[in-house]
Amino acid sequence: MSDFCPVSAIDLILASSSSYRRDLLQRLTKNFSQLAPEVDESALAGETPAALASRLALAKANAVAAIRPGAIVIGSDQVAALGTQMLGKPGDHENARAQLLACSGRTMSFHTALCLIDGRDGRIQQALDITQVHFRNLHGVEIDAYLRVEQPYDCAGSFKAEGLGIALFERLQTEDPTALIGLPLIALNRLLRTAAIALF
Repeated sequence: MSDFCPVSAIDLILASSSSYRRDLLQRLTKNFSQLAPEVDESALAGETPAALASRLALAKANAVAAIRPGAIVIGSDQVAALGTQMLGKPGDHENARAQLLACSGRTMSFHTALCLIDGRDGRIQQALDITQVHFRNLHGVEIDAYLRVEQPYDCAGSFKAEGLGIALFERLQTEDPTALIGLPLIALNRLLRTAAIALF
């Protein structure tokens, strides 16, 4: 560990406006700043969920790294898919209700990409987590009741896994439960250690 740099000694930036990712990163360290990147998040023709998430995580990190030279920049993006259909943030109750009804008894995939750009040497590291969410059979009345309580209208998939949304699931398959919330902390710790940055 003697050749590791403490996280408190670097300029660590989360390239995101997400409060969920901010709260997750705070589990690892309070020594970071947050800067929203300007990135077009539209999918390209024929782009898979995994490819889209990975491209956007890199684009977000690059956008911030370009204006903060020398910094260590974290970019992340998540794409939810039900079969071949990508699901965005519902925005309102009716769209969220339709998403959850479509997910009833089915499996949704969450592709959560991570990118770490080391401004000290230009090195780029990337990782991808795929989480499978198996929904139990849901009924319209309970979906409405859930949505009124938690109002997850800014969440892809129309639920908050860190909250009451967990009650909608039959089971999860994942290597990192934090990935589902938006920032895979196990993978991030691995990338930071590869960059010789110590959290403790």
